[in-house]
Amino acid sequence: MSFRLPEFYLSYPARLNPNLQRAREHSKAWARQMEMIDVPQRGKEIWSEADLDRDDYALLCAYTHPDCDSDELDLVTDWYVWVFYFDDHFVELYKRDPDLTAAREHLDRLRAFMPVDEPITEQPTNPVEAGLADLWRRTVPSMSADWRRRFADSTKALLDESLWELHNISENRLSNPIEYIEMRRKVGGAPWSANLVEHAVGMEVPAELAATRPLKVLRDTFSDAVHLRNDLFSYEREVTDEGELSNGVLVFERFLGCDSQEAAETVNDLLTSRMHQFEHTALTEVPRLLDERGVDPAGRMAVLGYAKGLQDWQSGGHEWHMASGRYPEGGGSSSVLGGPTGLGTAGAYIAKSLISTAPQRLRSFTRVPFQPVGPVQRPELEVPFELRLCPHLDVSREHAVDWSREMGMFADAPPVWDEAAVRFNDLPLCAAGLDPDASLEELDLASHWLVWGTYGDDLYPQRYGHVRDVAGAKAQNERLKQVMTDTGEPGIVPVNMMERGLADLWRRTTAPMNARERRSLRSAVEVMIDSWVWELDNQALNHVPDPVDYVEMRRATFGSDMTISLARFAHGDVVPPELYETRAVQNLENSAIDCATMLNDVFSYRKEIEFEGEVHNAVLVVQNFLDCDQDRAFEIVHGLFNARMEQFLHVIDVELPALYQEREVSPEAQEALNQHAEELKDWLSGILNWHEQVARYRDSELRHNAPMSGIRSLYAPSTPWDPVLG
Repeated sequence: MSFRLPEFYLSYPARLNPNLQRAREHSKAWARQMEMIDVPQRGKEIWSEADLDRDDYALLCAYTHPDCDSDELDLVTDWYVWVFYFDDHFVELYKRDPDLTAAREHLDRLRAFMPVDEPITEQPTNPVEAGLADLWRRTVPSMSADWRRRFADSTKALLDESLWELHNISENRLSNPIEYIEMRRKVGGAPWSANLVEHAVGMEVPAELAATRPLKVLRDTFSDAVHLRNDLFSYEREVTDEGELSNGVLVFERFLGCDSQEAAETVNDLLTSRMHQFEHTALTEVPRLLDERGVDPAGRMAVLGYAKGLQDWQSGGHEWHMASGRYPEGGGSSSVLGGPTGLGTAGAYIAKSLISTAPQRLRSFTRVPFQPVGPVQRPELEVPFELRLCPHLDVSREHAVDWSREMGMFADAPPVWDEAAVRFNDLPLCAAGLDPDASLEELDLASHWLVWGTYGDDLYPQRYGHVRDVAGAKAQNERLKQVMTDTGEPGIVPVNMMERGLADLWRRTTAPMNARERRSLRSAVEVMIDSWVWELDNQALNHVPDPVDYVEMRRATFGSDMTISLARFAHGDVVPPELYETRAVQNLENSAIDCATMLNDVFSYRKEIEFEGEVHNAVLVVQNFLDCDQDRAFEIVHGLFNARMEQFLHVIDVELPALYQEREVSPEAQEALNQHAEELKDWLSGILNWHEQVARYRDSELRHNAPMSGIRSLYAPSTPWDPVLG
């Protein structure tokens, strides 16, 4: 192997289901019945009986689901036999000699065997289809419609995103680390496994909780840890034998410019960080969610049973990797890292694991705030798009000051911004670059949204963060949510700048919208203001975020959901909603957003770290995670910025045209999506220009303006004020 397996973080003992042998016998008989064993497909042998025995998926399921009864273990094991067969079948028939057309046809047919509400009517033509049809009929009848939809979605994602891997192989394209984590989460199938955990423990997560941040974080951290662990064990098999490019060790090896051993250690550090995040969320955010929502005992038991099931899966999955012949790198032994075996020995590994990973956990909670960083030599961040500015800028600047006064900003006590601060931050300059073709009215609306959002992002840490009043921030958020009504008139009497400003913006922005669009915008604004509370939580705990959690939550603090929603509304019904959910459009938007957030973090680093004691900055997050110096952290963030910009351009040049052809997208929808890409270019160039021109982040101004400066945020692409966005 190209590297030694690192020392894994193990915090929970693996346990073995006593029904293992029955599951082995049953799954082999089932696989034979589905013609998965010793039956060539298109002239290629996928599995022999010896292959199935060697890989031992029954052992995987007995370890990952130690408490379910024998019938449930048989069902779950059949699912894992099917999913691994699907993967190997896809490799042999479509990956070794890339065949995108045939692969797409194969995946499209599988949708017919996963109906949420109707019976299966299609006839299977191969073992993958036959296995899926049989399992679907045996699994979904006992579950709610909500679970069925979630399980169908995660299964389709697992299948469909196999094309992402195939596209990369066809182009010989290696993904960047952010893209890799996002896409591996889908194609790797762990969210699918998380859904099966609910079935195995016999308790469904209440539908109203499944989409909340704490439950989403549990699922995503579980998924990332499962996939990163698998990447470490499967590197040799995937990269050397299969020519695979979707492996985290390879991604980090190329991105960091290091050898495979250092890359493997970095992947393992990220795996550990994700498991720490899982535990942090389970112990802090989940109990608070249950209390705040008033969840009944049955719902609490379901959520806690689900969390325990995910924890069992992590421990059991590691033990299976060590034992299974599918990954000879594990040594073919069920002992963990060659240590003692037998009843009562698990604690020795856990104690050792906790001690060895303690420095990483401690670094995340023991940073000394307000450390001097000195003048910072910022890397050059290239945004290769022409800057254009709206000609109404000067007039809009004065209107922004007038609006701020009218909303009561200068009368708020204690004061956060005065008139000088509004002029100093010059947010109309940003709006003028974001939407260079705006009318004066549209530019004013743009500027006022930016003033409101940036003022709020400064206000929350000053008013609630310094005194650790998270409850006060949540109460303010609840009032802001009551401002956003379907009628456009606030449901409360606004009493401060945040409430008056949002009421005015809500009325002006939603006037031309229908009810569906208003609900969507309301949800997006809620995501943004709730993310401010996430920042306050971390600030109160002095917690430097996990790098993956940071990237994903930074999009929320940047208001991207809000502005993306408004961008879509502007194109009306020309673009079918399902196109916005495709990989290409998601990659287009997220890569642009990540470029903007990293750009902001680079410019605001000294302001936030030295003068504000912040923990939410990409440079600091990288520095903390890799335990590296400041210069190296800047270098890595710069590399990530360039990689995401390259991906943004790749989507425009390659992925969008391919999407148009694959989906037979209408000319009108193509034009709208191409315009959306142009708007994102304006957005990026406008953001860079604003950072370069305003004094907000200049060293010469930091000491003088530190008391008036707050967090950072310019938030999001294609803003609500862009004329195309309405």
